Amino acid sequence: MKLIPFENTWPYEKMGEDIYIEECPYCKETNVLTHMKEEHLQQAKDGIKTRVVMPCCHATMIVADADDDYFWTTERLR
Repeated sequence: MKLIPFENTWPYEKMGEDIYIEECPYCKETNVLTHMKEEHLQQAKDGIKTRVVMPCCHATMIVADADDDYFWTTERLR
């Protein structure tokens, strides 16, 4: 497995069934409720690439992996 650099991470929060991003990395909108479902988050945690379309600006984030705190993406976000 190829190591993903920390610059390609973005934090997320899970509250109940909802998955939030504190700040959109593309347009800087705050408290963004994603349309990501629990099953998609689990796929990302299993290492399956998952698309997350930001509802605020419609930019697409490709999540290559996920843990309990961060999305590990295919692009530099920081």
